[in-house]
Amino acid sequence: MARYLPAVAFPADVGGAALERVRRFCEDRVPPEARSAIRLECSLRGSSITIIERRPPWSELVGPEWTSTKIAQLRYDAGNRIWTIYCTDRNERWWRYDFAEPSEDIEDHLAAIDEDPSGLFWG
Repeated sequence: MARYLPAVAFPADVGGAALERVRRFCEDRVPPEARSAIRLECSLRGSSITIIERRPPWSELVGPEWTSTKIAQLRYDAGNRIWTIYCTDRNERWWRYDFAEPSEDIEDHLAAIDEDPSGLFWG
């Protein structure tokens, strides 16, 4: 019989502050006047924060739902107290982002995602 273990969550001193910082990053990246055409949001699952780009339907034929594209994922290793960035491919598989080393400071990774020298996040 398979045994499933729950995802390891953030330590209390890390999770709330990190999630709030990523939320601010998402809000700051898209100016208010553009939010009817594009939004950045984030979601939390276990010890990972995923940044998601959302866009409104481009045609009435596709329905009223906004589309979602995963941009980046920040994963926290509680044992080592470090963050690592992951990027997604066209099949939505996650790969470690090679252009930023793991860091204790999530700000380092948000700066790397913002600058995006590889073009993997923002094209």
